[in-house]
Parts: sequence; structure tokens; C-alpha cells
Amino acid sequence: MRTALIVLAALAAAVVVDLVSGVLVRWAARGRYCWLLEPLRLACRRPAAAVLLVGAVYYTLPPDLAGWQRYLRHAILLVLIAVGAWLVVRILQVAETVAFSRLPNDVTRSRRARRARTQIRPVRRLTVAVVMLLAVGLILMTFRPVRLFGVSILTSAGVVGALIGLSARTALANAFAGIQVAFADGLHVDDVVVVEGEWGRVEEVKLTNVVIRLWDERILILPTTYFTERPFQNWTRNESRVIGKIQIHVDHTAELDDLRREVRRLVESAPLWDRSQWVLQMVDATAQAVVIQVQASAADGASAWDLSCDLREGLIRYLRDQHPQWLPRGRNQYQP
Repeated sequence: MRTALIVLAALAAAVVVDLVSGVLVRWAARGRYCWLLEPLRLACRRPAAAVLLVGAVYYTLPPDLAGWQRYLRHAILLVLIAVGAWLVVRILQVAETVAFSRLPNDVTRSRRARRARTQIRPVRRLTVAVVMLLAVGLILMTFRPVRLFGVSILTSAGVVGALIGLSARTALANAFAGIQVAFADGLHVDDVVVVEGEWGRVEEVKLTNVVIRLWDERILILPTTYFTERPFQNWTRNESRVIGKIQIHVDHTAELDDLRREVRRLVESAPLWDRSQWVLQMVDATAQAVVIQVQASAADGASAWDLSCDLREGLIRYLRDQHPQWLPRGRNQYQP
């Protein structure tokens, strides 16, 4: 009878706390912290009520119980540890969601937003893993045989640690590399990178691997140690703007000023050009032809690629239709 009354009282207290917290959050919603309090209340109301209920039942039971009641109190303690871990995990998830919501909407253009997204998610996953490990450890430590076994293991902790380190060295190396990648500021979510000769965009940075979506929609998954041990190209480390370039071989008799006028017309009429910069330069010369290079900036890597293809197509069409004599040819083709 006494236990039933305690459970009912704990349920009533949980309902009262939920109602009072809802009123307080609605009152605080008129302030500047509504963006944090309301999601936190909605996400944590169930685990918080469970912690309140189970905690009230556990702490009202006397510790000197005997028989099946002692085992019941121990089971309630296990449930309390589990729901406590559940509450902490939900708080961490809400913190991640709220942090992402406060970032600028245009993630691909904002370096600060990309860096924050890269750092917040691995930290949240690591802290969740730590919370779960602590919860499992606390649950195991409530059993007396496990505590005694743990004390005996401590005497040979060096050997056990060495064995664990050898067996899990790859996983641990990737986990530490994931933290290093997240905070070294060399790779962010939505960065445009070139790895293994493939061009793509970073889709996700995890503790153990990095997911890259390639230009043809293939998915490339690399261990995080790859980005700490090998060089790679990051086209958008400082900003999302990318400069695309093309190279075309033309004859020595080609008028570069005429080509510049045509390239300017093509660039200015291209919707993918970000109205920032473009240039045409002669970058090489051989016995048969000269090499001209056109560079034009775009908002991101995908736009720069499409812009380069459009400029190459337009310039080749102009040479073919308007000045075919400027196309590369051998010296024996010249008429005296």
C-alpha cells in the first residue's frame, strides 16, 4: 500500500512538474531564450518524468530491505541509471539541433557554419558514447561480483590495456583522427575536395570515416586517418567560391584581344558566373600551337564545373564558326 502511494505521488509530481515547466517556458518564450527552452522541454519531458518517477520510488524505499524487495530496489536502481542516461542523451541531441538551427541558412557559403557543423556532430556522438559507456559501467558496478572482479583486474591493468590497445588500435586511431579532423579546421561539411583523383563534396564527417558524394552521385567513404596522413585538395576551405578554368590550344596567328572580347561576352551572359572575376591568359606555347587559359569564378564547385563546360563549348563553337583558321594546325599546312 505504501509503495503504491509513493508511485502515485511520484506520478502526480511528474505531471505537476511538466505543467509548471510548460507554463514557465511559455512565459519565457517572450524573452530571448525561447529558441532553447521550448525544444528542450518538448524533447525531455518524457525522460525527465521517468527520472522523477523512478528516482522518487527508489529513494523512498528503505535500503535495508530483505528478500525479493531487495532485488526489486536493485532493479529500480538499474532503471534509474538507464533513464538518467536517456535524459542526458536527449539533452545532447537537443543541444545539437538548436546549435544547427542558430547557424546561417546558406551553409555552403558560410565557412563558420560549415566549420560548426563539422565540429558539433562528432562531439555530440562522442559525448553520447561516453554517456552510454558510463551508464553501462554504473549498472555493472551495482553488482558486487563485478566490483570484486574489477578490483582484481586493476592489478593487471597494464597487460589488459596493452591487449585492448593492440586489438582496437585501428578503431581508436580513426576515432582520434575524427576529433583531429573536426577541430583542425582543414575539412568541413559541404567542402568541395579532390581525393584519390575524384572530385566531390563532403557529406558527413564521422568519428571513424568521412562520407564524400562524388560528382556522379557515387559515395566515397574513407577512414578519417586518410585526411590526417595523406594530402588532399580542399577547394572551399576559406570560402565556397570556386574558380573554374579551361585550356584551349589555338594557332599562333590567333588574335587574343578578339578572343578576350568573345570570352567576356560568354562569361557575362552565363547565369552561373558570380560576377566576381574572370581572365584569359596565354599560359604556354609549343611549336604547333599556343595554350590559352580562361578562368571564371562561380558560387560553388558544382557551378564552377558547369560554367567551365559552358565556356569551353561556347569558345570552341566561336573558333569553328568564326575563325577556323585559328584552330591548331601543322606547319606544313601553311600556304607560302
